[in-house]
Amino acid sequence: MRWRTVLILAAVAAWLAPSSSTFIERWFSNGVFLSVQRVLTHFSNRVPFAFFDVLLLLLLAGVVAGTWADVRRPGSTWPQTVGRGVMRLTTLVAVAYLAFLATWGLNYRRLPLPERRAFDASRVSPENAGRLATLTVARVNALYVAAHAETPSPVDEVDVRLARAFMTAQPAFATSTPLVPGRPKRSLLDFYFRRAGVAGMTDPYFLETLIATDLLPVERPMVVAHEWGHLAGLGDEGEANFAGFVACLQGSALQQYSGWLSLYGDVIGGLPRPDADRVAQALDPGPRADLQAIRERLLRQISPTVASAGWRVYDRYLKANQVNQGTNSYADVVRLVLGTQAAEP
Repeated sequence: MRWRTVLILAAVAAWLAPSSSTFIERWFSNGVFLSVQRVLTHFSNRVPFAFFDVLLLLLLAGVVAGTWADVRRPGSTWPQTVGRGVMRLTTLVAVAYLAFLATWGLNYRRLPLPERRAFDASRVSPENAGRLATLTVARVNALYVAAHAETPSPVDEVDVRLARAFMTAQPAFATSTPLVPGRPKRSLLDFYFRRAGVAGMTDPYFLETLIATDLLPVERPMVVAHEWGHLAGLGDEGEANFAGFVACLQGSALQQYSGWLSLYGDVIGGLPRPDADRVAQALDPGPRADLQAIRERLLRQISPTVASAGWRVYDRYLKANQVNQGTNSYADVVRLVLGTQAAEP
């Protein structure tokens, strides 16, 4: 019992203890984590299945077996059985949290991207956002034909072109030390992904890239690059979106198109309605059809109840990990693109 108490107290202390973003940036995000990422992702890339799924199944089996043993224990009262179950589950959560911090979670406490690279806040204005929206439409219109003529990479392999593009772009958002790109994998959570409208996830324990199976070819490069942004140590969703976008700009026609098409929704969503309508009218039929296909994919699969509950939980999770904007941080990519001049004509 004593060792369980120690683990629980250690997890609580790790959660509540103040930390220096500068120290985390230097010691963990640009130190320990880089070595951990290269080892764990290289290891997890060697198999086609998700180690995260195996971990979930083992944890579930352990909880069930432990509960069954408690119930079957001779002379045990219900309060004692419940107490042992609560202690076991609390210990499990504590261990999971400490492992999470050690392998990836401390990245939530690193310096924000605008403090790590040149960022001009004066460029973040409604006028420049309007110009960026116009540029975005021009890019998707121009790239549409070449993107659709390109053969997509196999869904379960690392796209060498995208990996090379990510490496080229990496100094713009993280570190010059190359990461090991995660092999896109299907997860047992895929049913939840599709019902909740989740495109992908980074496994924080084995540093794997887990991707929803129903993504369209025009979506996949940006989603994969976004998850690689997390593998590069970016916890904030807006920063991961920025990393994915900048990486896609260095890639093939399909990858560039995927990046611009993803940015379109964020930049349009931040404009006043009349301006958004005006910009949207400039979309050619091809990109318009792709956006409609993405909407139809979501409508076919998504469950409003599951999606609402899932995103509420994730919003609280992000805020608990010092991402103050929660799920709204996804759209912060527009501010980062404007402030870093990452999408100049």
